[in-house]
Amino acid sequence: QVQLVESGGGLVQAGDSLRLACVVSGRTSSPMSMAWFRQTPGKDRTFVAGLTGFANSTAYADSIKGRGTISRDGAKNTVELLMHNLKPEDSAVYYCAAAPGYTTARSVRDWRLYKNWGRGTQVTVSS
Repeated sequence: QVQLVESGGGLVQAGDSLRLACVVSGRTSSPMSMAWFRQTPGKDRTFVAGLTGFANSTAYADSIKGRGTISRDGAKNTVELLMHNLKPEDSAVYYCAAAPGYTTARSVRDWRLYKNWGRGTQVTVSS
């Protein structure tokens, strides 16, 4: 079992930056595909950013492209999502997800790929 614990959420103002972190522990494997998703009340969970497992190959949703960076720190067993120029529509609960093995830049966006999820961290962006 893989455990994922997110942190770094909070209340920020529009235009601010925020760094979310996901600590990965337990029965991890190498490589692993990792991703961040977000969800607002009454809506489906949507893809934000992902790592496919291939030499830090990344993928981003159009909504965050150019404003977000996903990265992995192997020494710290963490995956981070750095977001700039936050907008009120970025407000959501952000979830970290993990799956064993490599995936493609297309499949990393599919929530059905992931069997391991964190409990989420709330991000609220005020206008």
